[in-house]
Amino acid sequence: MKILLVEDDLSLINGLSFAVKKQGYDLTVARTGQEADVCMAGEKYDLVVLDVELPDENGFDICKRIRRSSRVPIIFLTAADEETDIIMGLDIGGDDYITKPFKLSVFLSRVNAILRRSNNFNKEAAELSSNGITVKLLAGEVYKNGRRLELTAGEYKLLCMFMENPDTVLLPERILGRLWDCSGSYIDNSSLTVYIRRLRTKIEDDPSDPKMIQTVRRMGYKWNTQK
Repeated sequence: MKILLVEDDLSLINGLSFAVKKQGYDLTVARTGQEADVCMAGEKYDLVVLDVELPDENGFDICKRIRRSSRVPIIFLTAADEETDIIMGLDIGGDDYITKPFKLSVFLSRVNAILRRSNNFNKEAAELSSNGITVKLLAGEVYKNGRRLELTAGEYKLLCMFMENPDTVLLPERILGRLWDCSGSYIDNSSLTVYIRRLRTKIEDDPSDPKMIQTVRRMGYKWNTQK
């Protein structure tokens, strides 16, 4: 599998390069946003490890550009531990977030987990469909009654999780754990409520009276196919 590391710290590059290559992965290093763009244009990667602070620009902007054409998993590296930064990174399409300094063993564990999930996801059915909503998994596209919908990466993941578990009550903790691979300490139920509301405005005929994504009082949410 091919990994793109976008990082400018030489000592960190050397350490991660050694560890990643020892795992058998093919690693490419870009030290600026411009170099990252060149790499993404000329090669297909299985994972991007992206530093938030780079010499020429913010890693969030690079992530946004990548998401215009690719759903490759992205892990953010950052020296900051601010909740707003973490939420922003995940909302624009990041899949995981690692705060510096970190142990190589922890880093490799997160990399292996994301690559494993990504590989399993690509092997699943190529399409999900119910309630007039169709998700083309390989293309990363969503349609409602034949009309394409524009969803953020977070909304897309949330919709897929609901449609993969029809007529099943999903606890908020389970949803957060699946979407962002964390215990919920960074993203709380209030943030999830915002994601649910945004998604409803895009897929429901009447977002104020949702029929697809239903709130189950004191429990969680359910993708309802028994309308």
